[in-house]
Amino acid sequence: MHTIGVTGHMDLAEGTEPLVRDALQCLLGELTSGAPGLTGVSCIAPGADSLFAEAVLASGGALSVVLPFHDYRASLEDAADRARFDRLLEAAADVTVMPYPAASLSAFQAANTELLGRADLLVAVWDGAASEKGGGTAATVAEAHDAGIPVRVLWPAGAARRS
Repeated sequence: MHTIGVTGHMDLAEGTEPLVRDALQCLLGELTSGAPGLTGVSCIAPGADSLFAEAVLASGGALSVVLPFHDYRASLEDAADRARFDRLLEAAADVTVMPYPAASLSAFQAANTELLGRADLLVAVWDGAASEKGGGTAATVAEAHDAGIPVRVLWPAGAARRS
């Protein structure tokens, strides 16, 4: 059985989603080689997390969701992001909500630590840049390395971030 966690950028530039989606499907196919039992662990945030969750489900895998705080959905400003969140949450095999009432760096760090605690491998949809505000993809990759969890960085040619 493979349990694969994801971390990645939320701010994917226009045209990047299809590149990441295709790369994730290829990577999941490579990692599982058609073997049953894939579980994907995701916080289902917009961007990389949601794309990964969709790829896991499309491959026939089970989705395990870790939400950083109560009513995470309310923090999603875009209607399309909320609709995608709802679909993924409904499709999830299990959902864990971290014990935080609102968004905070601590909530996101706790969710990433929980995600890593379940993963045999971390897929990082990451351009390799460190975050200026702390936390985020770079911190999760560093935490995975510190815990001895293998990391596969995925940043397809032509991919870009909005910021």
